Amino acid sequence: MPDFIHAYDRMLLIRRFEEAVEQLFAEGRIMGTAHTCIGQEATAVGVAAALKPCDAITSTHRGHGHFLARGADPGRLLAELFGRANGYSRGRGGSQMMMDPSIGFYGTNGITGASVAFAAGLALQSRMTRGERVVVAFFGDGASSQGVLHETLNLASLWRLPLIALCEANGYAMSTPQAVGVSVASVADRGAAYGIPGVSVDGNDFEAVHDTVADLAARARRGEGPALLECRTYRLSGHSRGDRREYRTREEEADAWQREPIGRLAGRLREEGLLDDAGLAEHEAAAAARVAEAIAFAEASPEPDLATIAEGVFA
Repeated sequence: MPDFIHAYDRMLLIRRFEEAVEQLFAEGRIMGTAHTCIGQEATAVGVAAALKPCDAITSTHRGHGHFLARGADPGRLLAELFGRANGYSRGRGGSQMMMDPSIGFYGTNGITGASVAFAAGLALQSRMTRGERVVVAFFGDGASSQGVLHETLNLASLWRLPLIALCEANGYAMSTPQAVGVSVASVADRGAAYGIPGVSVDGNDFEAVHDTVADLAARARRGEGPALLECRTYRLSGHSRGDRREYRTREEEADAWQREPIGRLAGRLREEGLLDDAGLAEHEAAAAARVAEAIAFAEASPEPDLATIAEGVFA
């Protein structure tokens, strides 16, 4: 059984981190742009909790939550957003170009759908070396119609790769509703085209995500090949900085807030006697303090040394 209190802590950390990122941009303390995952925390944490240390994740442009769920240091992550040398990419990559293979996180990615092809390479390595690694590739419903996804799933099925292609169906591809941009009611329905399982779950339910990913990962470890998983969730924040969300109503958003994952898990913790209101408040305060420490670490981190500006440049 998963650790629900630990999951709650990790989801709170992601939420408070993302809220801080939005505030730091609004105050002009961080430059550039970023894509926050407010409302999608249960999917990230459910996946990470179901995987083994040997497993791998590839992410998207909206990857802070995936990275934190896998165990990233929030201070180093924020340092990267601040463009500081202590960041995961030494201040060179920003929000969309961070990775840490030591914890099985093979990067955020600014190219729509590219995470799936990258994940297939990692899965192929695992199969060729007869390893135990399973790879989860996150993508959004906006990426679900990209050619690279379909080409990759075709090969993954043919080669029986230990790959879980996971669609975070958050309702919108930038401003395009899923119903307008995707030809099927559920992205999971497309698994039939490749002869692989297609499964759809409530992405705001931590336990449902955890259990489904655990089952699909066990199947992949047995050599039974890839799967396509749709986690239905909702992006409560805008697509990126400056998005005023004019393509949807405030009534729609209010309804989504009633179903958001952190409140749902808090309610369950209360009902099962795992945490009372005072306990929940303590965990909330701990998450806020950890984010405050991360901001202080990032702001105190040094700027990159100009003498290293050409390092890592190959063209």
